[in-house]
Amino acid sequence: MDTHVVIAVNDCPEIRIAAHPKLDIAKSDACAVALFGRARWQQQPVTAQKLLQLLNEKSDLSVLYQQLAGDFYLVVIESGKPVLLVNDIMGVQSCYYALQQQVLYIGHGLKPLKQLGVTCALNKQAIYHYVYFHCIPAPDTIYQQVYKLEPANLIAVTATNITPATLLYSPDFKTSTATANKLQQECLSELAQAVQYNVAPDCGAFLSGGLDSSTVAGMLARHQQPAYTYSIGFKAKGYDETEYALITAKHFNTRHQVHYLTPEQAAEAFVKVAQYFDEPFGNSSAMAAYFCARFAKEDGRDVLLAGDGGDELFAGNSRYAKQKVFEVFANSPEFLQSLARAVFVKTPLAKVPGFKKVASYIRQADEKLPMRLQNYNFINQFGSTAIFTESFLAGIDTARPEQLLKQRYEQCQSDDPVDKMLFLDWKFTLADNDLVKVSKMCELAGIEVRYPLLDKSLVDFSCKVPASAKLPGQKLRDFYKKTCQGFLADETLSKEKHGFGLPFGVWLTDNAELKALALKALNAFRQRNIVKASLIDAAIEAHTNSHASYYGELIWILVVLELWLQAEEHENTADA
Repeated sequence: MDTHVVIAVNDCPEIRIAAHPKLDIAKSDACAVALFGRARWQQQPVTAQKLLQLLNEKSDLSVLYQQLAGDFYLVVIESGKPVLLVNDIMGVQSCYYALQQQVLYIGHGLKPLKQLGVTCALNKQAIYHYVYFHCIPAPDTIYQQVYKLEPANLIAVTATNITPATLLYSPDFKTSTATANKLQQECLSELAQAVQYNVAPDCGAFLSGGLDSSTVAGMLARHQQPAYTYSIGFKAKGYDETEYALITAKHFNTRHQVHYLTPEQAAEAFVKVAQYFDEPFGNSSAMAAYFCARFAKEDGRDVLLAGDGGDELFAGNSRYAKQKVFEVFANSPEFLQSLARAVFVKTPLAKVPGFKKVASYIRQADEKLPMRLQNYNFINQFGSTAIFTESFLAGIDTARPEQLLKQRYEQCQSDDPVDKMLFLDWKFTLADNDLVKVSKMCELAGIEVRYPLLDKSLVDFSCKVPASAKLPGQKLRDFYKKTCQGFLADETLSKEKHGFGLPFGVWLTDNAELKALALKALNAFRQRNIVKASLIDAAIEAHTNSHASYYGELIWILVVLELWLQAEEHENTADA
């Protein structure tokens, strides 16, 4: 298959799009449309040819976009006008681009762009972002002057310039006046329809046993019999959730299978997984996602449905509830705040047991959202100068991560901090992290993944449910749980959130092969002079003697970075 498709329209920059079976192109004399992925218009599947016709009729892409759903990116080329590039509302379909030598390169991944001849020099700022976020958030990438599209963003490109992106989808979270009972019925209907849109022949579903995967599995069972579901188990205390997956499987009579992942298997696949991502990616649960997807593929599935997104639509993450506690103080009258600081923070009471907790609460409440969410971030905990070498920090904008977070947070058209945190997470937790993890690991396993809970209709609906109903007090997912009463098993509704977490920190202590691999990579990473050798020593010491889980995550992200850089160097040497 050819590596790319060239599209040339009068007075427009030449466009080279990485070839792929999902790419659909339609042309007329003075206009062309390239559609990558699956799109619907007015809930009907739509082709590039149909979109070209609609654009000729309506002319305004931003208007047409409001009626588009699915997971896609779209390129519109019209003679005499800038090239327009837009993706789906949640950034489910990744889209990378670069403007070099008056040629616009577009692709579904960074590796396809490199194959087209895009110049790719490592981006030091992106490495800093990786350590901060454990991934590299859009619009930046690991390469200089190569970008990825943020969710629902529209960019316009001429032969010499890329304009700042425009956000086309930022819902106003307008509260519905319908009764709670009617909203719950509507929600269940939207969930059923969202799954139905994504069911395919030889389809299965991830099943961790939580609310989201259980919902998807249950709805799949309505549309397909038998319904195939798959879980990953661990022989490690506190990590195995297969009993809850079995509850859902029995409740919906799915044909369920469990694969128990061993540290030996993880060690064997570690390098392959770390090096498969387009750029350094530090979410340790990628390993579990890969093995679960591979397990399903070997069982004959071609498509897997994933439950990602429910927590970010209906307030299921514990941090949302925790931040509401701090917002009580942050929104109290200024004179009360000043008095509390004077009594509990600026006096010796701040060090007295009991009062010490009050002082800590006030200090955290004084940090405004969204940065308060980053209190436990490695860089914020230790400080950038304690982590990175002086030579690496030269030229690094250490404020850039904060700018990215604040920009997204303030784009939300709601005054409720819960809504704003949800909107923030659509990008940073989903598009930049979880979706990259699952999509790339399914790709590695040779299976297609779809995300029913991120369907536009369901996202739109979630914005009608008031934050006070999604998260009343400290009750996570309250509206969603009430919606699913009678549909999901009672044990599923009452369980605590978990997921496909990987016991890497524990395994690193117990498994000699995994430990040797990690130590070899860390010793190689020392030589790069990116982080201080003292940090690596401290992480190994603390992991061995005290906080295996916390420092295991730090070791993971450094090891993954080193392995990815090794692959990059090997590829560059081979190409030279």
